Amino acid sequence: MADLFTSQEKKSNKSYPLAVRMRPRDLNEFVGQAHILGEDKLLKRAIDADRISSLILYGPPGTGKTALAHVIANITKSYFQEINAVISNVQDLRDAIKATKERERATGKKTILFIDEIHRFNKAQQDVLMPDVESGNPVLIGATTHNPFFSLVSPLISRSIIFELKKLSRDEIKVILKNALKDKERGLGKISVKIEEKVLNFLAEASDGDARKSLSALEIGVLTTKPDKSKVIDFTIKVAEESIQKKAVMYDGDEDAHYDTISAFIKSMRGSDPDAALYWLAKMLYAGEDLRFIARRIVICAAEDVGNADPQALVVANAAFQVSEFVGMPEARIPLAQATCYVACAPKSNAAYMGIEKAMKDVEESRTLEVPAHLKDASYRGAKQLGHGQGYKYSHEYKDHFVEQEYIPEKKTYYQPTDIGYEKKIKEYLDRLRKK
Repeated sequence: MADLFTSQEKKSNKSYPLAVRMRPRDLNEFVGQAHILGEDKLLKRAIDADRISSLILYGPPGTGKTALAHVIANITKSYFQEINAVISNVQDLRDAIKATKERERATGKKTILFIDEIHRFNKAQQDVLMPDVESGNPVLIGATTHNPFFSLVSPLISRSIIFELKKLSRDEIKVILKNALKDKERGLGKISVKIEEKVLNFLAEASDGDARKSLSALEIGVLTTKPDKSKVIDFTIKVAEESIQKKAVMYDGDEDAHYDTISAFIKSMRGSDPDAALYWLAKMLYAGEDLRFIARRIVICAAEDVGNADPQALVVANAAFQVSEFVGMPEARIPLAQATCYVACAPKSNAAYMGIEKAMKDVEESRTLEVPAHLKDASYRGAKQLGHGQGYKYSHEYKDHFVEQEYIPEKKTYYQPTDIGYEKKIKEYLDRLRKK
């Protein structure tokens, strides 16, 4: 296992899975993680200068943790030794460290000790690493999907630099898939594969930022699909669905399906149909729609279509917006569903929305009205001399905290509250004031 990736000949062995064969050999082939590997970034500078100290690579599966460890070993011309914490014990660690020291004495070559799933090591096992990690031989690169600040002991944390890897974007996954389809040495380049852009989009979306998952699906689909008479493999949506074990939903992020679905979602909430709204929400979430886009539409619907018939709808919608962005998927579906149901079931009024539309139209098309003198700012020196603020009546000094006075030079009616929900109370209150 330790020698598996020490030469390019072994790396290209077709007996290994495509995801293993297509591991990048250098940083030029590495896709994604620009936030730590971009020009002038700390990790990139350290690799280029061959000044790598112990690292902990933390992030979701298939984001390049193992691949990056191999790249570092290749660039720094280090011996690569791999241990999986799931199946290794203290003696395995001691043996690996002993071999590292003997190798350095014999050849002068340093070793990168890559420990996958390092969070699986208990405290005693992690403590074994301390003295040698501190001396820099071997150079430890640990990979974990768990937050290292919770899963690793403090001394190991303090002796390592931690880098968080992010889920790969759809475009980054597509680059990886296209590279695999073109590569004749390690990939599928010697096989004629017909695959449309929409199928690549589906694989990239369905893999949820996991390059290994996308490459595995591509490989099994290609190798299990019979070629046609021209020896071309037609990699269709159906093949992609079977390969990645996920149904393809017709949903193009920037085309008709995207806009049609969000339109149906909003209209279902406006039409007080929570079941329909939840279905369209589920479709968007399944297809990988941007959570912020969905949450924004719920917030707007709460303000535009519910309005003051239930002012709490906007509060719930905004809370769902903030919470969903904080927790991410899959948990984000819960607050988004709660807000969707609340908005759909709330009494409806677009009176505030219609009011601002009318007011905006007046400002745009009609003569601009002057602010009455008694309402103008009177806080600065010279305002009194100009007559600003004189005659203004402070509402709280009057009965019911209301006094009649002119707030706009021309009589205008923009907000016309309905008899629905809480807005009925608002209407009754305004009617009482107007009668006075």
